Amino acid sequence: MHAAVKACRQPGRESRFGGGQVDSGDPDLGQSERAGPAPQFFDQQRTIDLSTSGHHQAIVGSASDTGPARTASWHDEADTAAFAARLAACPAVRNACIALHGDLGAGKTSFVRHLLRALGATGRIKSPTYAVVEPHELPGLAAWHFDFYRFDDAREWEDAGFRELFASPGLKLVEWPEKAAGQMPPPDLELWISIDEPVSASPAHPPTSTATDDEAAGAQAPRTVRVQARGATGRALLEAMG
Repeated sequence: MHAAVKACRQPGRESRFGGGQVDSGDPDLGQSERAGPAPQFFDQQRTIDLSTSGHHQAIVGSASDTGPARTASWHDEADTAAFAARLAACPAVRNACIALHGDLGAGKTSFVRHLLRALGATGRIKSPTYAVVEPHELPGLAAWHFDFYRFDDAREWEDAGFRELFASPGLKLVEWPEKAAGQMPPPDLELWISIDEPVSASPAHPPTSTATDDEAAGAQAPRTVRVQARGATGRALLEAMG
C-alpha cells in the first residue's frame, strides 16, 4: 500500500497528494466522436420515504436516509458534460459528498473531470488512482477527488486524515466508495453509471455508418445513470438538475 498522507485545510498547497495525470487518453475518459440527441437528463422519477435519523452513523450503501431517485441517459460525452454543468450550477454542490459507482471504464473519472471543469478547474486533472485522494483548489471552493479502488487498510483512514477531510467544508467526489464502506460518512448524492449494451445489427440490415473501426472504438458508448439523493443536500442537487 502507498505511503499514508495527512489532511490539510488548503489542499492546493500540498504536493504529497499527487497522482498520475489524466487526459483524454485515460481508459476511463473516452473522447466522444458520436453525435447524439439532446441530453435526456431524467427519464423517470421514483420517490422513496426520507428519514433523517442516524444520518451520520450510516455507511455507504445503507438503505436509511434515502430520498428521490431518478434515471438519466448520457448518449455521448456532450451529455455527460451538460449533466455535470447543471450539477455545478447548484450552490449545494459546494459542500456535498458525491459517490460514484460503476465498473472500470464506466465513465466515473470522465464525469469528475467535467464537473471540476464546470466548477473552474484549469489545466490537466490528476487521477487519484494511486494517491487515493487528489485535492483541487477551485475558485472559492476546496474539492477532493477520492479513488478508493486500492484502499484496503482501515487503519489508513485515520493515518491519512480522511476523517478530517470528509468533515471539512468543500466538495468530495468519491470513486469506488464501497471499498471504504464503514469508514466514510453517507454521501449526499450517489450515481450508478452503467454502459448500455450495443445493439447488434441484423445481417439483413447491415449498419449504414461509414465510420471506420477506429472511429467507432473511440466513440463513447451511451450510459444509463441512476441518481439517488440522500438528505436535504442530495435533494437540492437532484432538483437543480431538472
